[in-house]
Amino acid sequence: MRVALIQFTAGDDPAANLGPLRDMVRQAAQDGAEFVLTPEVSNIISTSRRHQQNVLHHEAEDPTLAALRYEAHALGVWLLIGSLALKTDDPDGRFANRSFMISPLGDIVARYDKIHMFDVQIDATESYRESAGYRPGDRAAVAQTEFCPIGMTICYDMRFPHLYRVLAKAGAQIITVPAAFSPVTGAAHWESLLRARAIENGVFILAPAMCGQHGPKRATYGHSLVVSPWGEVLADAGVAPGITMVDLDLADVGRSRQRVPSLTHDREFKGP
Repeated sequence: MRVALIQFTAGDDPAANLGPLRDMVRQAAQDGAEFVLTPEVSNIISTSRRHQQNVLHHEAEDPTLAALRYEAHALGVWLLIGSLALKTDDPDGRFANRSFMISPLGDIVARYDKIHMFDVQIDATESYRESAGYRPGDRAAVAQTEFCPIGMTICYDMRFPHLYRVLAKAGAQIITVPAAFSPVTGAAHWESLLRARAIENGVFILAPAMCGQHGPKRATYGHSLVVSPWGEVLADAGVAPGITMVDLDLADVGRSRQRVPSLTHDREFKGP
């Protein structure tokens, strides 16, 4: 199974982001990828909620989603749209941060709305309150594909191991972690957390990431990663935009789980 992780630097104009993103999806397919993955918020990175309100769409009208569904069908590939920022009908006007699994027929096979919101004060100058603009999802998702069942998560979810346990127990052999990670927490925690989630559950972790400077107040870490079920880093995309291609042997999932069958060793226990 050949996978391609796309890493790029999105701006605050969805129409301008779509061109280079579509070109990279096409290039990945041309290079033999069967499964192509894009980062979190592939359509826009903006610190202005008002601007987002002006340029974003509901799912049914979103041009990025429509264009990428068309590309998946035209190219005959599976495509994970890491996530899109989308309008909702919520009374408070908050957006959805929604991941899509697209089949080679261009169909939406699964959707996942990011559950865990990045509300943190990293240091004196860097803070985030994702829940101010985005409403959290409330349902885990496993996409059924021709390769294997694939669990879907987004970015900050990686700090909540119980979600990954649930996905692995539901049959996931791959878990996707599209991200737009902070450079500060990325340098400290990105690789460690992704390797831990892979090892704990005996799954491949595929984490396509945003990179670079998105404006005066926002930068992302890059370093898209592919991690094996044994915790080995199979690929690290570094900090520049590009396409990372990796061939996966899904039999490694069974081999890792046989060597350390921790998925069968969970026990119920009482709290302290």
